[in-house]
Amino acid sequence: MIPRLHERTHTPNDVLTEALGRPVSPDEGLTEHTVVAHWPGLDYYTLDDEQKIWTSLQWAEHLEDPLMEYPFAASANGDRRAIFHLDVRLHPDDRELTGPEWAEAAHRLARAAGIEVPGEPNDCRWIAVQAQPGRLDLIANLIRLDGSWHTQPAEVLRRLSAESRRIEQDLRLMPVRSTPRPPALARPASTASAQLAAILSQLADEQTGPLATVRGLVEHTAHRIAHQPDAATAHCLELIARRLYGIQQDLDTTATHLNAPTRPRTAFPALPTITAAARRSP
Repeated sequence: MIPRLHERTHTPNDVLTEALGRPVSPDEGLTEHTVVAHWPGLDYYTLDDEQKIWTSLQWAEHLEDPLMEYPFAASANGDRRAIFHLDVRLHPDDRELTGPEWAEAAHRLARAAGIEVPGEPNDCRWIAVQAQPGRLDLIANLIRLDGSWHTQPAEVLRRLSAESRRIEQDLRLMPVRSTPRPPALARPASTASAQLAAILSQLADEQTGPLATVRGLVEHTAHRIAHQPDAATAHCLELIARRLYGIQQDLDTTATHLNAPTRPRTAFPALPTITAAARRSP
């Protein structure tokens, strides 16, 4: 499960269009099989007799409403781009998730991103769209119900990546790291080798390692410029990210070898020494 954080926008229409894979429409109703999760306050926000199935255009308007209601709400640096967009994609070999599983993943990612805080009455509006195979889109408005601006937590991408790894484990999905971890060693490795292996493991760690952070930033940048005219740059960045992932795997493999118990060397019998007298002809 790979999270991709998009650049924020002013309106949700294009974001919802990308999530659906088709244009936003005033005629197409989106059922719970497509909008698999949403902010908890929506159940209290709508009336009991109100229409249960909204069109994609109505969902877009719902997400855009805070921008209309609070025209002066902005971030600390005056940025009015309030539409947050995150998409996560499963491994091609992953099984199909059920609706409740997609919903669970959506709520967990929303909490990791800070847009859903349990018990918070003035939360952000958000929805989770599952309209394309193996993909989930989380769309939110960072203007809260009380008009305040939600500032995202520091290192939000790292938090999302860490939560994605936990979701993979809990739902038994294919992990990003494909190199299997070694079983417990019967014999301890030497102190020096163990220390070096620990350093390499820290570098290669998918959740907290520096290479994973750099790779995530490179992937994020590639995704942001993918729709710009210079598509070759995005492709180049994707190749760089792939090489970084290969380096992580190589470091992990090396750490495994360093942790492996050292086999005793086989002693071979010494060859007999041929003296000068023996070399002389009779």
